[in-house]
Amino acid sequence: QVNLVESGGGSVQAGGSLNLSCEDIRRTFIRDGMGWFRQAPGKAREFVAAISGSGDATTYAESVKGRFTISRDYDKNTLYLQMNDPKVDDTAVYYCAADRKRGYFLAPTDRANEYDYWGRGTQVTVSA
Repeated sequence: QVNLVESGGGSVQAGGSLNLSCEDIRRTFIRDGMGWFRQAPGKAREFVAAISGSGDATTYAESVKGRFTISRDYDKNTLYLQMNDPKVDDTAVYYCAADRKRGYFLAPTDRANEYDYWGRGTQVTVSA
């Protein structure tokens, strides 16, 4: 049963911009922390950004800080990742995930094993 559906991936030139979306199609995670992770070919899955259930707290990987912005729209049940100034090294499959254990107010975690539900991913390819 698919609960999280990513979209918005594609090809972009370095220095451009791309906005990824992740829809919570059953409104299951409306009060849960959520995050974005990515996996490049031959590499382990890595943390990108996360946001608390309340939307008040965010955290980012150092490699994307200042370039990517995570946000969520509660009316649309959708999580976003705005990617500005992407680099070739940002090429990966991007996954959104939901953390049902931390609750509404706790700061989000960057640990993949803390997330319970995952989308199927969307490919982002950044060319030089």
